[in-house]
Parts: sequence; C-alpha cells; structure tokens
Amino acid sequence: MQISVSELKTNAGKYIALVDKQDIFITQDGKCVARLTNANVDKMASAKALIGILPNDLDYDKLREERISK
Repeated sequence: MQISVSELKTNAGKYIALVDKQDIFITQDGKCVARLTNANVDKMASAKALIGILPNDLDYDKLREERISK
C-alpha cells in the first residue's frame, strides 16, 4: 500500500494497525521515501529469501576471520 506523508500524519493510528497485515510505502512528492513494516520479523521467511543468493562454496571460517580482524 502507498500513502503520502500527509495521509500518514492525518491517520497514523489507522496505518499502525494496518502494518501487521502489509508493508506501507510512504511517498513525498510522488517518490517513495520510507517503508513502514511490522517489527516482528518472520525469521524463516528471511532465511528462505537468502537461498540462492549465497554461493555454495562460501567459506564461513574465512569470513569470520575477516570480520574479526577488521
């Protein structure tokens, strides 16, 4: 759903209630400037979204070493 900033200001409570069911994209001057999302992240959906993005030959130990050394 897309709404304008002024619509959000006018009916904030309505959109806070709706965000449990769907993301709300907030526009200003016709351009999307923000997204209002549910704070309770579906961890399984997030993990499934990564399948196919990460390479199969990923070396987790090497990545961990790089992260720690920085």
